[in-house]
Amino acid sequence: MTRSTLPESAAQLTEATSIALAKAIQFEPIATPLRTEPITTAYANAGTNREPNRIEANRDAPPVLILHGFDSSLLEFRRLFPLLTQKDYGEREVWLVDMLGFGFSDRPIDIALNPDTIKTHLHAFIQQKIQRPVTLIGASMGGAAAIDFCLAYPELVEDLVLLDSAGYQNGPVIGKFLFPPLDQWAVEFLRRPDVRRKISLNAYFDGDRLVTPDAELCAQLHLLMPRWDEGLKAFTKSGGYPKLRSRLPQVQAKTLLLWGRQDKILGTKDAVPFSQAIPKCELVWIDQAGHVPHLEQPQAIAEAIAGFSRA
Repeated sequence: MTRSTLPESAAQLTEATSIALAKAIQFEPIATPLRTEPITTAYANAGTNREPNRIEANRDAPPVLILHGFDSSLLEFRRLFPLLTQKDYGEREVWLVDMLGFGFSDRPIDIALNPDTIKTHLHAFIQQKIQRPVTLIGASMGGAAAIDFCLAYPELVEDLVLLDSAGYQNGPVIGKFLFPPLDQWAVEFLRRPDVRRKISLNAYFDGDRLVTPDAELCAQLHLLMPRWDEGLKAFTKSGGYPKLRSRLPQVQAKTLLLWGRQDKILGTKDAVPFSQAIPKCELVWIDQAGHVPHLEQPQAIAEAIAGFSRA
């Protein structure tokens, strides 16, 4: 079953950036070699002259494509998205996409959900919608996905930006051993509002202020999409993204690693060795930010990306 609209609960969003991004989300059938039928893919964009209601962008800079984290959606970039198109931050053409099996994109029952299929789907999206190399940005698990894509398709990545990125260490391996009914119990546990609130509070430096009802709805809205639980179980059982540490020296793109100084999810000890493992990498610490600096300090993130792009 495919759904090409947001759940009705999106009408309950209250913050201006959340409402604006929800209204900007579009759905596109993306053809891939993974199956005969196209995959309905959720995305948003601004700054491109190929879309209605466009904002003129800096055509000399590569477009920006941003990837979300685990069990998340493009709504996590609601505060960063509008900044990157502004003059002060480089007037970039910006794209957000929900990766295969995540967010508001489809979760086909006839496709294995793993890093390889995610990479294939992402390649098809870039080829069909953006049609030129990008500045690829990934947050948390999206950082591991961005590194994996950069290694496979270096010709499509002009620059790489990682936000508190996964990939330096192995992810949890317990998912490989979640057999029924344990797998369903696990996703139902993750569905619980109190559990998701606790995760959100831990992800922020100032969670008591920023984990608002609107923020909680943004973090939960994709759970109402068809087969959310099946997609999550399938990806987790695949093992997710493995440790990429040994492959980081192969990254050719100029890289910016942004890290929240108060990250309690991944911690901070790996940030320096992570940056040192990538040949052309600059590490920038983001003060008063946890694991989601793009939500806590979006202006600082936008400024860092703009400065990195001009360098």
